[in-house]
Amino acid sequence: MPLCVAAQDTVTIPNKGKSSKVLDRLTVGGYGEATYKHNFYSDNVFRYTFADRYKDAKGHGQVDLPHAVIMLGYDFGKGWSFGTEIEFEHGGVEAAVEMETEETGEYEKELERGGEVEMEQFWIQKSFNQYANLRAGHIVVPVGATNNAHLPTQFYGVFRPEGENTILPCTWHETGISFWGKTKHWRYEVQLLPALNSTMFSVGRWANQASASAYEFRPANRLAFATRVDYTIPHWRFSLSGYVGNTFNNDIVTNNADKYKEVNGTVAIGAFDFKCEYGGFLMRGNADYGYLSEAGTISSINRRLSNSSGSPYPHTEVGKTAMAAGLEAGYDIFHTTKLNKMKLIPFVRADYYDSYNPPDTFNDYKWTERVCFSGGINYAPLPQIVVKAEGGIRMLHQQYNNEPWFALGITWAAMFKRQ
Repeated sequence: MPLCVAAQDTVTIPNKGKSSKVLDRLTVGGYGEATYKHNFYSDNVFRYTFADRYKDAKGHGQVDLPHAVIMLGYDFGKGWSFGTEIEFEHGGVEAAVEMETEETGEYEKELERGGEVEMEQFWIQKSFNQYANLRAGHIVVPVGATNNAHLPTQFYGVFRPEGENTILPCTWHETGISFWGKTKHWRYEVQLLPALNSTMFSVGRWANQASASAYEFRPANRLAFATRVDYTIPHWRFSLSGYVGNTFNNDIVTNNADKYKEVNGTVAIGAFDFKCEYGGFLMRGNADYGYLSEAGTISSINRRLSNSSGSPYPHTEVGKTAMAAGLEAGYDIFHTTKLNKMKLIPFVRADYYDSYNPPDTFNDYKWTERVCFSGGINYAPLPQIVVKAEGGIRMLHQQYNNEPWFALGITWAAMFKRQ
């Protein structure tokens, strides 16, 4: 049963695989992470504005449950199936107070999708055959490498890759319609979705929060398209994905002034990712580029949005482009041994990303451009469980302080079928 993006290629074909027992049609799974991180740098909101003041900061530690997910699915028969992911982020509800490191130094309440838990997926699917499947409901948008493979056993780092996890919604999920299918070497998908919201773009995170809604519904004044194509041959997978949609006035409050009637805020995102696996060696990489039209106009509007208590808007300038690229590689030391399914994988990773290329006449915040290097080890006593250790450094322009860190994590991801 296709419960999540990582396992969505299972197809229930009409009149095949029938079962006389109800529980044989039920699939249960999940994944989760528990992490510890020590940052050897200050987390003060003014650490970029007044970098010299925080050069010798002692740092700080953090523990977290980034994601805890329950997955359920059911095969109704005759090609009809159901899947869902219910996610608890950071061990609780989807409301938190965060510090905005964007010149203002404000504490802001972050609301992602209102409610106590997050429904990451909730869909009904009709499978005609392996070439043609229709899915409707709340679905993952598979743009970029991480959104397509977001389980913690699908990347080496303790946390999701930093570049994509900064500039794109991650995990990106919307309520919409998807058509997908696959052949021997190809998998393809096209989605119709509500567009992103230009008021939720920001300096430090570009579109990361632009799919969020502080309301009990998702504004859908404008629609968008997303697509992904994967080509797989022995040892290799190559993928292209993309998104296009207009973002301006896709909010509960719209700006209908005549001077803005030609503003669309068109967002176009293109992404390439690949995977190479040979013997005990595995390498993954990604490159992402995003463009926002009329970024200067949208920046001016966003800065003037209501700043009343409880306002969900970032109130910052918006980059006209954003980009991210990453590469990781590891080798399983136990690959040639007879230690059953145990793995011990030392790895290295490099990321580059910039969430803000300023519109004309706007300030250029150089701290948004970063290069990150990290390395560590993954120990998997079983395929479903991975213990991770990772150390790294985030390097900024020379007027800022570099940001070294160390992290530990224990993660799991598994699918169970109740018999």
